[in-house]
Amino acid sequence: MWWVLVVLFSFTLLLHRGSSSIIDQEHTCPPSYCGKISKISSPFRLKDDPKHCGDSSYELACENNITSLYLYSAKYYVQSINYNDFTIRLVDPGVQQSNCSSLPLYSLSRSNFCDTYNHEDDDNCNDPYHAFLARSRRIVSAAGSHELPFKHIVYLNCTHQVTDNHKYVNTAPCLNWNSKGYSIYAMAGDLVAQDFQVGCHVKSVTLTSWSGLQRNQLLTYDVIHKALVYGFEVSWFSCNKGYGLR
Repeated sequence: MWWVLVVLFSFTLLLHRGSSSIIDQEHTCPPSYCGKISKISSPFRLKDDPKHCGDSSYELACENNITSLYLYSAKYYVQSINYNDFTIRLVDPGVQQSNCSSLPLYSLSRSNFCDTYNHEDDDNCNDPYHAFLARSRRIVSAAGSHELPFKHIVYLNCTHQVTDNHKYVNTAPCLNWNSKGYSIYAMAGDLVAQDFQVGCHVKSVTLTSWSGLQRNQLLTYDVIHKALVYGFEVSWFSCNKGYGLR
């Protein structure tokens, strides 16, 4: 019987040491900051932070006093980090607030994320960032779908003027490419088959989480540009690593 007590004592000692180590790490890793992001804490870290602070999978860069994140080989500027919702908001560096002719440098869509379509296989998704919000990963709706933190914005090249579908938002005069023989349109939301027009081709796809884009709303390109400037959110909630579990 004495050996049972020894095993229990040893296990309790290990638990105590582990919890003490976590507490010590929290005290030795105060939040970092860079530019407008005043609180960068676990699981996030900056490149110059001590190695034991944060998780290298969530490493951010501080370049010219701007916080940046590299996502799928593309660099995005960090606008905010929400530690309550487990989301980080990003903006494409090609988008300029006062220049409506500026376009995203990178194409990004829901399909880039490994947890996008096979929800039952989330345990095998080891990407640090996800296409679904933390609350929707805990509880799947009755329809069997998760809640996305963003909407798509689709850019299309068209060889003709599209006047019979209000979802096609004319980007002129901001993006005036008529001299090249085609017009550029932007569409907020998913491009479904019934909206696709002959003579139009997808140029690029990007994301936004701006609440000003409402379904079936008559949009101008100024509104779409505001959505690009706001940026998009992705979730860093991870069941595999325990981030976000309470």
